[in-house]
Amino acid sequence: MLSEFSSTLFTSLSRNDQCRKAVQYLRGLLETPGRKSVRNIAALLGEQASEQNLHHFISASTWDWIPIRRALADHWVDARPPQAWVVQPVIIPKTGRHSVGVDRHFFPTLGQMLNAQRAVGVWAASDTTSTPVNWRLHLPQAWLKDDLRRSQVAIPDDVPVETLSESVVEACLEAVTRWQLPVRPFVLDSCEVHAVPIFEKLHATGMPLLVSVCEDQPLTVADPALPGAGRAPLTAEQIMMTAKDLRRPVTLASPDPGGAPRTHWAATVRVTGPALPGAPSGRGEVLLLGVGEEGGRWPAKLWLTNLTAAPPASLVRLTRLADRVDRDFTEIADRVGIRDFSGRSFGGWHRHITLASAAHAIVALARSDAHARTA
Repeated sequence: MLSEFSSTLFTSLSRNDQCRKAVQYLRGLLETPGRKSVRNIAALLGEQASEQNLHHFISASTWDWIPIRRALADHWVDARPPQAWVVQPVIIPKTGRHSVGVDRHFFPTLGQMLNAQRAVGVWAASDTTSTPVNWRLHLPQAWLKDDLRRSQVAIPDDVPVETLSESVVEACLEAVTRWQLPVRPFVLDSCEVHAVPIFEKLHATGMPLLVSVCEDQPLTVADPALPGAGRAPLTAEQIMMTAKDLRRPVTLASPDPGGAPRTHWAATVRVTGPALPGAPSGRGEVLLLGVGEEGGRWPAKLWLTNLTAAPPASLVRLTRLADRVDRDFTEIADRVGIRDFSGRSFGGWHRHITLASAAHAIVALARSDAHARTA
């Protein structure tokens, strides 16, 4: 599969030596035990490639990673048509402070400050498998406003200052709008970003969305059959508590092979707000989705979606794709070194994570084929 995959992905590399090194690096990501550093990959390859040559190929070469990502996305769409694009912010802890984008950040999900890079991945996801197809490295102002730091890690002049939420939007728009990938719902489940601004901006482009929101998110009930319709905003949790009697059971297959099906409870309420660009008077109706496990607290999770015609069962299935990506990140992406780049340059980070995404796709496809044969 490595040879077949490489011939599809690396057609944009015009030089034979670049193609050869790309295949070698990809093989190293797949086969090197432990950390996938350039040094460890070179040790695995032995006389085939020196550490210096591999380091230059990743960190200082001029080849463009975007065509390879587009080729990966196109290949995956043909092989495993995605049900959704799952957006996943990623934390990449670092011990030093010289790698591109490293800064001190507070991460709510961890409850602590970390020295880390922050990135955004866009994943093609279905019930059975997923792979990352695009990435955006979030760069803090401390990096972009410092000319010396920018030059030391070769950040291009056209890389703008943006919030993490803006990085999410740009990663999504690049993958679907600019690459002309199939339109599928974007699913975002993260406490590390401000979800509502992301929803507003992508909704304005016409993208189908399913975005998790906080319990205290203010919204206004638009369903006249529910208490408080059209009145002062309530929190998302308060609204869903009033809709408790509207819950319906949704039974889904277990994410674990051979596991028993699981029953969830779900309800939807038409709401307005936040301000939605492009809607009449700057506002538009969307759905608030509440989800809970059988026997668990209600609501356990809250989502905002513009998929107003979709039944609750379909929406719940889409929410589970975020869990699919989480599992694949742990079981595959981390094992092929998605967070293991040890260099410092902007281009090096993007080239490494692009080839690591290709390595992830190879493993995911092989695993999917194996499951299909035994099913």
